[in-house]
Amino acid sequence: MDLPAEPAGPAGPGPDAVLLDMDGTLVDTERLWWQAAAAVARSLGRRLGPADVPHVHGRTVEDVAAYLVLAEPAGPPIPGETAGRPILDDVARRPAPDDTAGQALGAVAGRLTDAFADRVAADVTLMPGARELLAGLAAAAIPTALVTASPRRVVDLVLPRLDHPFDLVITNEDTARGKPYPDPYLEAARRLGATPARCVAVEDSPAGIAAARSAGCHVLVAGPAEGLPSLDHVRAASTGLRRSSRCR
Repeated sequence: MDLPAEPAGPAGPGPDAVLLDMDGTLVDTERLWWQAAAAVARSLGRRLGPADVPHVHGRTVEDVAAYLVLAEPAGPPIPGETAGRPILDDVARRPAPDDTAGQALGAVAGRLTDAFADRVAADVTLMPGARELLAGLAAAAIPTALVTASPRRVVDLVLPRLDHPFDLVITNEDTARGKPYPDPYLEAARRLGATPARCVAVEDSPAGIAAARSAGCHVLVAGPAEGLPSLDHVRAASTGLRRSSRCR
């Protein structure tokens, strides 16, 4: 008796999964996030400048709210971070805010989310190469996850513009700690049933790059200068992953 044919796999080599950041990687929204944070900061009597970029770029609304209200950095050290004060792992050491401080942080986080969502709703531009990369990944049947520090409310505004069948979406609400901690990438790999060391992450911010590398993923850096990698670039990066479970 003939045995049933095995399901066809993706054409050509590829990683177990590709994990993609959203803001600044697939869509040009980092500038909108900065505008939102700067507007909220001004309302609190603060003016953001270049030294504040590491504490805003790629960070969650909660981290930025804490930075604006408490003027304290959040998250683990980011290799290569030179602008502003060193980012110290003081989240665990910092005492939990009392009710009054907690309410203030929650209010500022809500204002940040509102300001960001309003800007995204009015202006979402895909990064050059985003549509081509997503289409190539879909055609190759390579599993994909969107892994973002943005809240679900903002992600829901962006997803229709991306027009891609992500296998999984990880937002700010899905992990207790956001980037630059590895938690979002570890959670994405866990839910996909993939080994992080056999995943390729595409990131643009120092916080996101640090998170993906800490999780054990191979990282391809995107941005205005680098652009987005092509599908061939992703496949080439994954060749080493298939020879070794260790991530470079």
